[in-house]
Amino acid sequence: MENKRKEQLNRRQFLSYSALGLAGLTILPGWTMSNGIRIAPSDRIVLGFIGLGQQGLSDFNSFSSCPGVQVVAGCDVESIKRERFKRRVEAWQKKQTVASRCDVYEFYEDLLDRKDIDAVSIATPDHWHALVTIHACQAKKDVYVQKPLAYTITEGHDMIRAVRANRCVLQIGSQQRSGKEFQQAIALVRSGGIGHIETIYAKVGDPPKPLDLPEMPIPATLNWNQWLGPLSDPAIHYHPDLCPPVSLSPEQNEKLWGAWRWYRETGNGYTADWGAHMFDIAQAAIGMDGSGPCEYIPKGYNGAQYLTMKYQNGIVMTEQPFGKEGNGISFNGTNGWLRVTRGYIECSDPSLIAKEEEKIAAGQYEVSSPHMQNFIDAVRSRKNPIAPVEVGSSTNTLCCIANMATEFQRPVKWDPATLSFGDDKEAANHRLYRYSYRKPYTL
Repeated sequence: MENKRKEQLNRRQFLSYSALGLAGLTILPGWTMSNGIRIAPSDRIVLGFIGLGQQGLSDFNSFSSCPGVQVVAGCDVESIKRERFKRRVEAWQKKQTVASRCDVYEFYEDLLDRKDIDAVSIATPDHWHALVTIHACQAKKDVYVQKPLAYTITEGHDMIRAVRANRCVLQIGSQQRSGKEFQQAIALVRSGGIGHIETIYAKVGDPPKPLDLPEMPIPATLNWNQWLGPLSDPAIHYHPDLCPPVSLSPEQNEKLWGAWRWYRETGNGYTADWGAHMFDIAQAAIGMDGSGPCEYIPKGYNGAQYLTMKYQNGIVMTEQPFGKEGNGISFNGTNGWLRVTRGYIECSDPSLIAKEEEKIAAGQYEVSSPHMQNFIDAVRSRKNPIAPVEVGSSTNTLCCIANMATEFQRPVKWDPATLSFGDDKEAANHRLYRYSYRKPYTL
C-alpha cells in the first residue's frame, strides 16, 4: 500500500514538474475555428472531464458545441470508458482541425495537476462531487459539476467555502435554469402575474430505497475501490447496475443510468435526481435561492397524502402530480396557476404567456448546450453563472432533508438562516447531514 501511495505521489509530482511540456504537446494553433467562429488564443477555454460514463459523454457533447472550447483530458475509474472517451474526443478534435490528442487518467488528481487545464466537468457519482470539486478549486480550476451538488448537506457548505476562497467559477448542472420555458415561468411568478403564490405542486418521484442488488464479481477493468472513494458503509458491494459496463468491440454503451442513484447507501433517489431540477426551479421562482423550507412533513404522517414542505412565508410545496403527465411544476397563486415542464408551459390566463409545447426527443435535455455556454461565458467574465454553488447547495439541502423526513416518518424542522436543526439531534447526526468518510479520505 505504501509503495502504491509513493508511486501515485511520484506520478503527480512528475506531471506537475513537466506541466510546460504537457502544455506544449496540446498547444493549439494561433486561431482556431469552432462552428465557423474564429477564436483567439486568449479566449480559448481548455477542459478536462472527470467521470466518463453516460452523463460525462452527454456533457462532452454539449461542451463541444461551445465556441472556443478545447478538450484535452479525461478521467474515469473504468479503463474501457477512458478509451471510449479518448476515441470520441480525438475524432472531434480532427473535425476541429486541431492537434488530435486526449490524455486519460485513472486518478483525478493527475488530471488536476495539469497546468494547461482551465476548468473541469465533473460527472462522477454524487458521493465524489464534494472531494473532486474542492480539490479542483484548490488547483485553481473552474468547475461544472453535475446535480445534485453533493451527497450530504455539509459537503455542499464546504463546496461553497472552497469555491469562494479560491475565487473559482462553479456552475451546477441543473440545466433547466437555462431552458426558455423555465426562464419564462420564473419571470412570470416573480412578477406577480398569477398573484401571491400559495401552493406549489412539484412532481419528482420516489425517495431512495435500501440497496438490494446481489453482490457480483468486480470486472478487471474497474477500480472498484476508487469508485467507492469516501463511502464507508460496509453493505455496499459491486453490481453492474451501479457502474454500468460498456464495450468497444463490439461497441456497446450503457443500457441504463447508474443505479447508485436509487439506493440510500449510494444516492438520494428521484428526490434528488429530479428534485434537483423541479424543486430547484420552484425555489428560484419564489425567491428562495440560498434558503429553503423550514419544515418537512413526510407522506403518510398524520394522513399527509404527499411529502409536504413549508416555507416561513406561508408557501407550501408538495411532491405530487402537477396537472400533466410526467415530472413538472404547478405554481398556484391567488390570481391563477402556471404549469411548466420540459418543452411545455401553460397559464390559467393565456394572455400572460403564449402556450408553447414541443415534443422533447429522448435525451434532448441531457445535451444542454445553453447551460454549458453560460458556464463558459462566466469563466471568461469571472462572474457568477446562472446556477452558482449557493443555488446548488440550497437545493441539495432541500432534497436531503426531504429524504431524512421520509426515513424518520416524522416532521423535520430546519432553520435556513442558521443552517441548523435546532435541538433535533437525530437529524443532526443523520448520514445526509454528515457522515464519516472511509479512511484515508477526509473532507
